[in-house]
Amino acid sequence: MTVSEFAFELELCARLEERRDDIVARQLGGGVAEPGGRILDIVRVEPGPEFEERVAITSETIPDAAIESAVGTGQARYWKDAFDCHPERARSATERALEIDFFERDHSASAASSREYVRQVARYPDWYDRIVGIENKPDLGRPGDLEAQLRTDVSLGLVDEVVLATESYVTRAHLHRLPDAVGVWRVHRDGADAGRSLEIEVLREPTPLAVDEPGIEPLESQPGRTEIATVSPAAKARARRRIAERAYGKGWRTYDFPGCAACHPADASGATLPYCEWNGRVIDAGSECGSACPGYEAASATTVDLEAERDRKTSWEAEPSGKRRRQSGLDRFG
Repeated sequence: MTVSEFAFELELCARLEERRDDIVARQLGGGVAEPGGRILDIVRVEPGPEFEERVAITSETIPDAAIESAVGTGQARYWKDAFDCHPERARSATERALEIDFFERDHSASAASSREYVRQVARYPDWYDRIVGIENKPDLGRPGDLEAQLRTDVSLGLVDEVVLATESYVTRAHLHRLPDAVGVWRVHRDGADAGRSLEIEVLREPTPLAVDEPGIEPLESQPGRTEIATVSPAAKARARRRIAERAYGKGWRTYDFPGCAACHPADASGATLPYCEWNGRVIDAGSECGSACPGYEAASATTVDLEAERDRKTSWEAEPSGKRRRQSGLDRFG
């Protein structure tokens, strides 16, 4: 029996994390002109030359507005003068950048002028390389909008490679319906019990996409007509950075364990997932578990420190050393 797309997604994330030292995340916006118009099931971000420098700054997503601002590592600047965007967005980005230690306050300059002056704790590093988007469709018998989604990914060229992952037997007819640039993986299980792991069979290698060239992003579709947006390389580069940053801060362990006696933590490829004995599979506690389920039996929710697990198993650090410079005797007023 084909598992739910949610379970398939979590188990595949765990397997990818086990195989490579990449940043793995799920459910990220994959559009540019319409950022929420395309959601990428899984994103794999390959570390770049300055990955360790990024790890040392913060475990959180750095706001895009803070990265693009004129706040640098040298002389501190009045925060309002450093942004070319709406003041509310600038204020929000400044506060968040201070909260996660990407910015630091210059107390001396602020005290002298009664204005808040800030600087970056470190130059934003060149920390990521290729970005791979993976579309999960365990059952090709229920494809949904699969072809349209993949054609959007290929025509836009926002990620370096696009892959379809499935448990179904893949026929020549399936391959012919997919864009030629899309890679295809068939995922196999080593058993039917909790704790199983996945094996990935590469049926077709993906073709690299033209991320440095303009892309075409389909927008609203109507009978006989589809609106499109031409996306510049610069806009794609900014969107790629947002994807990489969001992937770094979010990861893929964004799920809960339900308060039900039938559900317990299970190990899959070295990751702890919410396994339901009654359903016989990994479940989405937010949408599947509750009193409406015939197998539900109220119990205390299992406590699992997923952040600590990510810290232990990957290059991401939950509490990095940071780059903040301590100003003698003044930081207590921050």
